[in-house]
Amino acid sequence: MRLVLLACLTAASLVGQAPAWVARSNQFARILLEVQAKYGPEGAGALGISGLDEQITVRTKDSGSRRRADVREARKKLDAALATEQDPLVRQDLQILIDAADRFLRSSEADEGYFLPYQNAAASVFFGVKSLLDDQIAPERRPAAVIRLRKYTGIEPGYKPLTALAEERFREQAAKPALLGPSKLEVEKDLSNTKAYVTGIGLLLEKFHMQGYQEAYAKLKDQLAEYDAFVRREVLPKSRSDFRLPPEIYTNNLADYGVDYSQADLTRLAHERFTKWQGEMALLAAKIARERKLPSADYRDVIHVLKQEQLTGDAILPHYQKRLAEIEAIIRREKLVTLPDRPAMIRIASAAETAQQPAPHMQPPRLIDNHGERGQFVLPLVTTGEGGKALKYDDFTFAAASWTLTAHEARPGHELQFAAMIERGVSQARAVFAFNSVNVEGWGLYAEWFMLPYMSEEGQLISLQLRLLRAARAFLDPELQQGKITPEGAMQVLRKDVVLSEAFASEEVERFTFRSPGQAVSYFDGYLRLREIRADAEKALGTKFDVQRFHDFVLAQGLLPPGLLRQAVMNNFVKNDRI
Repeated sequence: MRLVLLACLTAASLVGQAPAWVARSNQFARILLEVQAKYGPEGAGALGISGLDEQITVRTKDSGSRRRADVREARKKLDAALATEQDPLVRQDLQILIDAADRFLRSSEADEGYFLPYQNAAASVFFGVKSLLDDQIAPERRPAAVIRLRKYTGIEPGYKPLTALAEERFREQAAKPALLGPSKLEVEKDLSNTKAYVTGIGLLLEKFHMQGYQEAYAKLKDQLAEYDAFVRREVLPKSRSDFRLPPEIYTNNLADYGVDYSQADLTRLAHERFTKWQGEMALLAAKIARERKLPSADYRDVIHVLKQEQLTGDAILPHYQKRLAEIEAIIRREKLVTLPDRPAMIRIASAAETAQQPAPHMQPPRLIDNHGERGQFVLPLVTTGEGGKALKYDDFTFAAASWTLTAHEARPGHELQFAAMIERGVSQARAVFAFNSVNVEGWGLYAEWFMLPYMSEEGQLISLQLRLLRAARAFLDPELQQGKITPEGAMQVLRKDVVLSEAFASEEVERFTFRSPGQAVSYFDGYLRLREIRADAEKALGTKFDVQRFHDFVLAQGLLPPGLLRQAVMNNFVKNDRI
């Protein structure tokens, strides 16, 4: 899974006219955004680019080579602009855009050179429909979802069914022995999720009272059933029993996610911190065990006791909303970071959303041309394991867990990141094309860290548990790829030492092996880098260091990778605050 590009608006519609340099930078960003809109209109439309609601992605035999050619032409324009641009901020943004183009070209060429073109058709249709059927989408835009559905199924004149095109693209390359098939684990998981996607599409069409969708929806169900049969018949026999990626692809993944540690340094540091944080958990668990008169002080046993205090049904959402209010009050009282005017949103995930993303996550708002849409903290409760067995999470629905999950996904974590960009204004280059998982997930874990002193003792233990998970991710992900540990061994670490449910541990191993190899290490990487940047800023400023100003400054930079963020902090924040 490649990193999804997230855009940020200039904020002119919400907070006044953007600075002149931002407006100029955004003109250059449009050069690459237009290519994205041409070849992936659903994703570009979800970013906020207008005029794409009725368009769909059509995968042709040469669409990959044509897209690369267009990106190369766009890069030439950006090179020419960089040669004459005088504004240093715009020059930096132009370099960000050029680097993004280079990353795309490198990854696209490598993927096409290594892999058969397999597509999860059900997930593609679900995304295209869901991105238009949402409570925050303007009602007049929603009927375009039916037009998309008609195009996906080939009912609309001039279109072939998406499933037929997916079969054609696979068969064109299937006879090439040098190309690798998808992971068998991935294909089997996709097959098990088809029903959830189909049901989810139907529920969305009904919820928003769409008219005239029945014929296309009936066709879609038949076509996806036929496509699944094709996948079992022709894709599964060519799938890889070994989930490991070619080293070049895994290295590309790490770079695309923004990882700036070597694999050797990353695993060494992660093992060191894993042991260190286990020690901190042991001390805190012993204190909780004494206060609660528990029979065992082992942190694993204490966490199991806390997990027994489960919230159920209608009590879950009000609890999280109450916890968010408590955290916001702490942030304001302690002056930790400036909160936006708009309230944050939390909701429970549907089955189809859980199939698409089976972990707690933040769904970003429309970020280009935003008209008040808000990000949403989405909480899954049930996923599926081997053989389609239903697995229930017990990791998120108890009081102690709500502290750190709310801090990470809502405020002061991800939701605040995107709300701050909307309200303050960030160039699209710094949000769309500088976007990297290390910055985003690093901020989320860092937010957990600076909120930890204000949590209850039980909340602190679970916050440390989830920090332990991030260290485990940073060594399990690369070590799985290197063959140093098996998926079963990774499950044992996650179940026994990190104390995850079977549902959560299964989701994690899927993430490492086929959902997004390389992404999971970004939390640990970004957290360490942000702690380093803050420590250097504190050292430079001494008593002049102001934590709220520091956090506000970091959020105002958009989603810069650690190297560029360090430059901004030391060259601007530190120098300005010294005066």
